[in-house]
Amino acid sequence: MAESPAPQTASTPRESPGTPKTARGARTRAQILRSAETTIGTLGYHRAGISDITRAAGVAQGTLYCYFSGKEEILRELVRDMGREVRAHLAAETLNAKDRLEAEEKGLHAFLKYILDHPSLYRVLQEAQSVDESIYREYYESFGRGYVRLLADATRKGEIRPGNDEIRVWALMGMAHFLGLRFCIWKQDTPFEAIVETIGGLFRHGLALDRKEKS
Repeated sequence: MAESPAPQTASTPRESPGTPKTARGARTRAQILRSAETTIGTLGYHRAGISDITRAAGVAQGTLYCYFSGKEEILRELVRDMGREVRAHLAAETLNAKDRLEAEEKGLHAFLKYILDHPSLYRVLQEAQSVDESIYREYYESFGRGYVRLLADATRKGEIRPGNDEIRVWALMGMAHFLGLRFCIWKQDTPFEAIVETIGGLFRHGLALDRKEKS
């Protein structure tokens, strides 16, 4: 669907309006982002128009331009907002874990449940990669920076063996990503508990046979 242009003068370039200054403005902005999540997640970035987003949000197109300069900025801010939401959700769900390994297991379960409840996350990220790879990369790099700190802290506490945390973090993120894709988006044929049990065994014992199993 074609988009209506943002209201602007010929002499003034379009710029990002910035952060809302009131609680009402913050709620409206959040409402627009949630509508963008549903709309882009359903139609895709290029098919979803500004009018589709504002219609779903129940606001005028002019209202949208009070908070965003255009559709690409909406996508960028949506991905950032979704990333913050996922990280906050995982932090809350792993807060009472007794050690890093339990936190990994709790975090994986929480992530799978989140994806099941928010399947549009994958579609939005795929769309972001095709529109501007920097949006896509920022999502994972922001996630990875905090994750590296968690592993480094766990290493200092003696909860996990020392290793290259940058490599380990990207491996762990990749594993969670594809588990979510397979078991939450493509098929929902395996209980999350069984997935976590399997991956928990991988965390704790690896893939190699121990000496007893070899004999």
